[in-house]
Amino acid sequence: MSVAGALLQAQTTRFEQVDPLLPAAAAPPDGDVLTAALPDGERVAGVLVRNRFEAGTAPTLWSAREVWELHPLLGATGGAGMDALLRELRRVLERGTHGTDSACLVTWPSRDTEASKPLLAHGFAPLSSLAVRRDGAVPHATADPTIRLASVRDLDVALDLELAELAYSALVGAAVDRPDARTVKRAALTRHLDQGDPVWLAERDGVPVGLAHCRILDVGPGTVTATRLPAGRWGYVNCVSVRPEERGTGVGTRLMAVAHGELARLGAAGTFLYYNPPNPLASVFWPRQGYRPLWTIWEVRPAGALR
Repeated sequence: MSVAGALLQAQTTRFEQVDPLLPAAAAPPDGDVLTAALPDGERVAGVLVRNRFEAGTAPTLWSAREVWELHPLLGATGGAGMDALLRELRRVLERGTHGTDSACLVTWPSRDTEASKPLLAHGFAPLSSLAVRRDGAVPHATADPTIRLASVRDLDVALDLELAELAYSALVGAAVDRPDARTVKRAALTRHLDQGDPVWLAERDGVPVGLAHCRILDVGPGTVTATRLPAGRWGYVNCVSVRPEERGTGVGTRLMAVAHGELARLGAAGTFLYYNPPNPLASVFWPRQGYRPLWTIWEVRPAGALR
């Protein structure tokens, strides 16, 4: 067995021990191979992939435009292996130049807390989490406000709600409220409404006060999400937004009670979403809805700030 194969096998075993809901450790994509040695001579590896997102594309609303993403192969070495690999990453990035709209990121199992200390020590912040919810108790929700599916006729109202969520998230997480955000969001929302993705609007006295934009995804071999979730049908909660004056009145809970029920009716065995741990609203709301972190996305912005 190759060194990479042995590391991947040991990493899968560690993932099983850390969190039984994690899929098997995935082979990293093509990129620049990094290796590092621990004091006892054991070696770890990783693959560094550089992505650049053009202006006007959807990823620029939740990401820096220039991103170096590290895919670690730590085997069973835990925090010691992560520290050694991040030291090598710093040496590699020090040889280049990085603009202010850049980032370095590592996505790692949330429950592998041994890795947290070296990530923090090297300047990473836990800006985003992929959180999951399986079948469980549903928080009590009132019958008010009323919930209905949005259509293309609701595009402008839904767009304003999504832009309000983006503006708030940009204050407390990885999102970026760029000058072309309205144009980019409008195109994406139009596409999702046209293809029938479920977008629910909450209305009070006929006035829209909240939105839940969701999707159904089938996770299987070869799909993008297969490296992050167990195989099966999942509901994806893309965006939930409540007007500021309506927060704390039960609108979000009511929206998600309907969304969870309908996504389950469509065959979803569970739901997932991304939220920002530094967000003082989301970090409280989503655990109350039954979600818990599965993966944490650690970032350094700009990339040159890596320690």
